[in-house]
Amino acid sequence: MTAVYAELGPGRGTLASDALRVLRSAGFDGDVHLVETSPRLREVQAAAVPGAIWHDAIEELPDVPLLLVANEFFDALPIRQFVDGGERRVTVAAGGLAFDRDGEIVELSPARGEAAEVLARELANNGGVAIVIDYGHVKFANGDTLQAVRGHKFAPILANPGEQDLTSHVDFDALAKAADVAKVTALAKQGEWLKRLGIHARAEALAKANPDKLDEVRVALHRLTAPDQMGDLFKVMAIHSPDWPAPAGFA
Repeated sequence: MTAVYAELGPGRGTLASDALRVLRSAGFDGDVHLVETSPRLREVQAAAVPGAIWHDAIEELPDVPLLLVANEFFDALPIRQFVDGGERRVTVAAGGLAFDRDGEIVELSPARGEAAEVLARELANNGGVAIVIDYGHVKFANGDTLQAVRGHKFAPILANPGEQDLTSHVDFDALAKAADVAKVTALAKQGEWLKRLGIHARAEALAKANPDKLDEVRVALHRLTAPDQMGDLFKVMAIHSPDWPAPAGFA
């Protein structure tokens, strides 16, 4: 049974294109399946990943082994916030939008748990492995992590509804528990994981082959691995079939 490459929320398709280039060079000849609901992004992805097959939900992926990546997918799924046991809601106030209560916030995301459970079930039933890369925390903690980004800059959360990206920190502990029908690796910081996979050797090879881009390679390496950049904030976890080994890079 031939495995397929799959990605959840593949954005502009850049990561999928890069991953497939490496997989193809290693002899992989499987199909490409992307879970994406945005018609506009599907058009962009089609240019980056010719021949891709799209789905609206994880459940629609084919019943074959999956080589799956979920990069900044779970952080964009909906959350629910609670203050003193009551759910925090958005109301209309003074001609604009406002939250109806403030105080110590507890964030939960049933949508993330459901997606992780469905993904784990697909892997347990059909084989394969999923790499989950996102920003978040190791253990559950109270606090407000909801944020809005527009034009690559942080923006007021309730401004311009429908025209900016809303995200929040992923609770990886909850994600792992939801995926327990499959095997879940220990969580790794992105910087540590990339170093175990040999990112410094890769950066050195890129710089040697492209000496005019030495500074660009160094900046990218620092951004991906430095503790004060993406290295510590972003975490990596793998979910895999009980019949498949854990992927490389995890302690």
